[in-house]
Amino acid sequence: MNANALQAEYDRLKNQGLNLNLTRGKPSTEQVALADALDGILDGDYAAADGSDTRNYGGLRGIEEARAIGSVLMDVPTDNVICGGNSSLQLMQLVVDTIANYGLDSKPLKEVRGASVLCPIPGYDRHFVLSDSLGLRMETVPHLDTGPDMDIVERMVDTHPQVGAIWCVPKHSNPTGITYSDETVERLAKLPSRRKNGEQPFYILWDNAYSVHDFDGFTPLSSIYEQACKHHTENRIVLFASTSKITHAGAGISFIGGAEPVLAGIEARLSTMTVGPDKVNQLRHAKFLRDKDGIQAHMRAHAAIVKPKFDVVEQVLNDQLGNTGLASWTKPTGGYFVSLDVKPGLAAKTVQLASEAGLALTPAGATYPHGNDPNDSNIRIAPTFGKLEDIEPAVTILGVCCRLADALQ
Repeated sequence: MNANALQAEYDRLKNQGLNLNLTRGKPSTEQVALADALDGILDGDYAAADGSDTRNYGGLRGIEEARAIGSVLMDVPTDNVICGGNSSLQLMQLVVDTIANYGLDSKPLKEVRGASVLCPIPGYDRHFVLSDSLGLRMETVPHLDTGPDMDIVERMVDTHPQVGAIWCVPKHSNPTGITYSDETVERLAKLPSRRKNGEQPFYILWDNAYSVHDFDGFTPLSSIYEQACKHHTENRIVLFASTSKITHAGAGISFIGGAEPVLAGIEARLSTMTVGPDKVNQLRHAKFLRDKDGIQAHMRAHAAIVKPKFDVVEQVLNDQLGNTGLASWTKPTGGYFVSLDVKPGLAAKTVQLASEAGLALTPAGATYPHGNDPNDSNIRIAPTFGKLEDIEPAVTILGVCCRLADALQ
């Protein structure tokens, strides 16, 4: 299709007055409705398994039956879990602030000049915003199909003493959808041992947000906690998870996982902020999700809603951009995103044209620190929130805009 024909097709789509959205990875109304049985599930019985009244103060680490849910999501023992409120991002902020400004069983990272964290790219924009808000520099490392490029990561840990941590989304990663290989997980678990006594410790920030968000079957992920215990680095691994994309996104529960010195350090900080989390909501979730089998059954219901939307994205991207040489994209087996890489220099223009045609996309560059994609090529597609019937026209607009952006160069 030549430039004139593409312009005519674009104008036709633009004149339809569409209002479509593929921005944030939110669960759809149908997905959150799967957990509506949370309301009323306690039926007046507020007693936790240990007999305590969940309506009252106390229990900074959360109730045991809720921590057992975190054990499933993070693949750590229940005793190594803190259960909090609805936001794992809030727990991440607490942990990184502790590492940076107070020290977590170590001296504060901010005492090191140019304190920084490693950020695999493309990656999760909120990790970048959080790091920046705490004054931490961000050093980028590329994502491979197996996870972060570990040759670069190991070299950075060895030669850059100011680097104190690495962000990881290890399964169905945001936005690439990859799952880290067993080798990558073990190499990550070994990283803290590369620092000698007296040097700045190195932490693994393990945000396993999509641990049970599979489309078909179950994609295995090696346990970094088991690997860390094997290599005696468990005091430098901090894991995170939540039910935000499992039950009610704004009213779920969240988790920190780690060895006892890690949990004790976080509990000490928590004690200055609260006398206990919402244990009533924790009990609701424990009764609703029950155990590993209950979680998996619930997530199969999610997959039945989500997977058809990803199937449409794949089909339309093939129709619009296949064999054009303009783009490549990921084919995730779970999670919430498709990562689209267009020809360098086209992403921002594609997003702009799409916006003018009635399609909202995540800003170009959002998957890079400070929104700066040096190649101007990555676009994150988030199909979960939209209606199934809206995905085809939305991705069609995206494809037409990409081809038109190229034609207008």
